[in-house]
Amino acid sequence: MLQTTLLDTHWLGRPRSIATMLLESGGHRAILDPGPASTLPKLREHLAARGLSVTDVHAILLTHIHLDHAGATGALVRENPNLEVYVHKAGMMHLADPAKLLASAERLWPGQLNVLFGETLPVPFANLRVLRGGETLSLGSRILQVLYTPGHAAHHVSYFDPAEGTAFVGDTAGFHIDGQPYAAVVAPPPDIDLEAWNVSLDAIAALQPRRLFLTHFGYAENPAAHLAVHRAALHRWAALAAEILRAQLEERGALEAFVAATTAEIRQHLAPADAEHCLFNIGLNLSWLGLARYHRKRSAAAGAP
Repeated sequence: MLQTTLLDTHWLGRPRSIATMLLESGGHRAILDPGPASTLPKLREHLAARGLSVTDVHAILLTHIHLDHAGATGALVRENPNLEVYVHKAGMMHLADPAKLLASAERLWPGQLNVLFGETLPVPFANLRVLRGGETLSLGSRILQVLYTPGHAAHHVSYFDPAEGTAFVGDTAGFHIDGQPYAAVVAPPPDIDLEAWNVSLDAIAALQPRRLFLTHFGYAENPAAHLAVHRAALHRWAALAAEILRAQLEERGALEAFVAATTAEIRQHLAPADAEHCLFNIGLNLSWLGLARYHRKRSAAAGAP
């Protein structure tokens, strides 16, 4: 029997911010995107409520290695050295030695990493199971198909459960509020790739899933509509970033222009409380940095001899 249980980790004490997933079948238990180490107490609480502990878990499935998705992995492996950790090959080395990952995150959140994400510990190579996309995983009686879905990150994969019809898509399909049709964009640096992102959205849609699971936050019950809404927002925000860059504003003014326009869009589509929750979670300044970097890299490549 398959059991798929959404666990709200209450990041920074806020519900509906970061979700993890407990996948149980045939005596096997896996945690998909365990979240940051700062939410480990809540994760342990969820497990204990089901008569479980970290030592009862067999595997961790990572969509990608950003700290809000994968930061707790090393601590969980230290607690349970038998855990198998599934990760895309582009993220493997950064789990084994998170120094560069943490240095990059520190530039985005200077002085805030411990409060936001807790302590990020390395994962021993022996625990890592490398994915490239195209694999089929047998986890107890559950079968998961692995898709390589870059765009948000070069090390992003998604998992599809054909029996339940659920696609676990990490950040590929953005941020949404349960029951709302709007899907905000999450596009942090360093490796936003819009062409790859479009291909990834096509690949997820081609599965014809019955629902999507988004780490931020929960289920989207109409996948085709959700993916279309998110793709449109992604293109709008990317076009906005390009327009602002063409205006050649100084960096602070460019950031403020992007944040003002996207904030207005979010408030247009969501009720005030939901809009504020979305804005708290998605980091519009990070999406500016990610999309601006994407355009600057493309411009540099086009101008290269």
